Formats: sequence, structure tokens, C-alpha cells
Amino acid sequence: MTTRHPDRAPAPPPGDPVRSTPLSERSLAPDLARGMMLLLIALAHTPYFLYVAQAGMVGVHPVEGGVADKIAQAFTLIVVDARVYTMFGFLFAYGIGQMYARQTAKGTSAVQVRRLLRRRHLWMIVFGAVHALLLWQGDIIGMYGLIGLIMVPLFFGRSDRTLKVWIGVLLALAALASLAGALATTDAGGAVAAEMQRASIAEPSYLASAAVRLPVWVIQTLTGIAQLALPAAFLMGVLAARHRLLDEPGRHLVLLRRLAFWGIAAGWISGAVLALQHTGVVEFGPVSVLTGVHFFAGTFTGVGYAALFGLVAHRLSGRAAATAWPVRWIGALGRRSMSGYLAQSLVWGPLLAAWGLGLGAHLSSWSVSVLAVLTWAVTVAGAAALERAGRRGPAEVLLRKLTYRKVRSGTG
Repeated sequence: MTTRHPDRAPAPPPGDPVRSTPLSERSLAPDLARGMMLLLIALAHTPYFLYVAQAGMVGVHPVEGGVADKIAQAFTLIVVDARVYTMFGFLFAYGIGQMYARQTAKGTSAVQVRRLLRRRHLWMIVFGAVHALLLWQGDIIGMYGLIGLIMVPLFFGRSDRTLKVWIGVLLALAALASLAGALATTDAGGAVAAEMQRASIAEPSYLASAAVRLPVWVIQTLTGIAQLALPAAFLMGVLAARHRLLDEPGRHLVLLRRLAFWGIAAGWISGAVLALQHTGVVEFGPVSVLTGVHFFAGTFTGVGYAALFGLVAHRLSGRAAATAWPVRWIGALGRRSMSGYLAQSLVWGPLLAAWGLGLGAHLSSWSVSVLAVLTWAVTVAGAAALERAGRRGPAEVLLRKLTYRKVRSGTG
């Protein structure tokens, strides 16, 4: 349904138009998806820290290893790689859409909400730059802050039809970009890219590693947006939030099932092909081409994952399982996703990098995956403790203070 103001929810009696959203008002599905997404992010990042292993032509995955290592690599290629960032982009935009609708429903003007979002996204870029400088060049906070800074002024308030047209345009351009990248890249290019990613991790001097991390982060942030898959996933999240796809999954079950089935199938099939070639089981063709298909299919898989959690949330609604500790704890982490994400970097760098304890030189694909799962489990427990205490995550508290500190009711 298209309305004159498609991002505005029906207005209840106006309250404080600029307060942040209480935890009690949040929906289960987005938070559950964000909590599980952080597990996938951990599994995606830890292979980078195997800095002495010889990288193959697929991402940063080593060419050597036993059966357990090959299983871990195959799982990551099928389920994780090139899926998490688009899932996060979708959920990030969905959260912006929720915030926009709630604020305007309270009587806040669209101009004021846009100013609020602009300030929030600028601070996210700052957070990302600091994160990259201090710990991890693969930071995604700054990338999504930049996407929000660009996309909100361009597309919020536009009709459904306009969003759908631009989603199609961006997906088509992303497909062409993936094809062009595949044709322009040799199979050896993957190994070269892996060495660039590992340069700061393999650097024994912390200060020297910081000097490498920041420029790599800048390049990755700009190229990540230029590939256009993430902006497309962002617009999908805006459209989904407008129709409350994850807030009211019971109204959208057919669509959610289709998105989950076809999106996940596309990604897992392309990932399985790449995994079979990487592990030496079957030779299908040029790695650059397979990687391009794998990356593009990941756009749909990330959205499919989000849809799957919408279905899970619907399944849990009204059931005792919805209050079981695994669901509550993972949802608690999802409500503190930025803090959980940054907490992972406090493990990866100091524990695994050469400038830290250097344990990445002694682990393999399967053992570093175990570390990823254990680290995620610790962040789940930490989020649960904060939930019981009624406290937000420290990163969320800081971002909210910086975002709302100059905002007063009825002012910009």
C-alpha cells in the first residue's frame, strides 16, 4: 500500500518525540536476527587472523588443513561468507525505518527525524574509524553509517513503487559489477587480496598495524558501497520496515517463506559450489567467476536469513519457547548488537594478531571457529546480564547520548 507519507505510522497521542525507543517496545524478530547475526560475523572474521597460513584463492581461507578444517571452511563459505553484511544492511535499514515511524508517530517532524538520523549516522562513521584505527580494519559500523547518511535523504518518504524500481536498478548494477569484477580479476587475485587483509594482523608492532588498518578500512568502506549490493539490501530493509514485515510476521507469512526459501537456497547452492572447489572435491571453473556469483547471491541470502527469523519469531509468539533462556538471551544480544560486535574485536586483535598474543599463528580453521563460537557465547551471557540489570549496552548508550544530546522536544 502506497500513501502520501509512506514512512509515517498512524499517529497516536503525541508524547516525547525525541526519546530513544524503550527496550520493552522492541520486536522479537529483528533482535533475534541481530543476535544470531553476530555469531555469523564472528565466524566470518576469525579466518582473517590465521595470518601465517597460506591463503587459497577463495577469500582468506587456508589451503591446508585436515578434515575438520575443510568442514569448517565449507560451512563458512556456504552459510556465512558474503551473507552477513547484506543481512546486517537489511536489519540496519529496518531499524532506521522503525525509528523513523515511531518518532513521526509521536509528533516529531520529518525534518527533525532526518536531522536526528544524520547525526546518528555521522557518529557511526566516527565509531567505525576509531574501531578500525584501534582494532579491526574490517569494521562495518562506519560503512553502514555512510550508507545511512547517503540513502536516508535520497529514499525516505519515497513511494513503494520508487523503492522497488531502485531495488531492481541497484541489483542489476550489482550483478554487472560482480560480472565485471570476475572478468577483470585473475584467480591469483584472491590470494593477493587476502595478504592485504592480513597485513595489519601479521604486523608485530601495534602502532605500525594501526597505520595499515585505517587506510584499508577507508578503501573497504567505499568499495563496499560501490558494489551496490548493500544499498540494494538497505532499500529492501526500508520497504520491509514500512510494511512491518518482521514486527507483524503473521500478516506476511507467504512472503517471508518465499524470501527465506529462495534467498537461502540461492546462497547455499552457490556457496556449496565454491566450497567444493576450494576443498578440492570438484573443479567447476574460474574461482573469480564463482566468487562473483557467490557474492551476488549473498544479497538474497542475507535477506532470506532475516525472513527466516521473522518466521521463527512468529512460531514462538504465544509459546513458552519465546521466554526460554536461549531466545531471551540471544534477543538481549540483538538489542545490544553494536556492543556485542565491538566486544568481539577485543578478543580477535589482542588474542590472535601478531601485535597481541599471536595465537592466530597456532590455530587452524576449525579451532578458530570454535573460538568464534565461544566468544559469541560470552557476549550472549554478557548481554543477558545487562538485560537482567535493565541496562543497555555501553556502545548503544554512548551513541544515544551523542545522537540525542542536542535534540529537544520540538526543536532540531
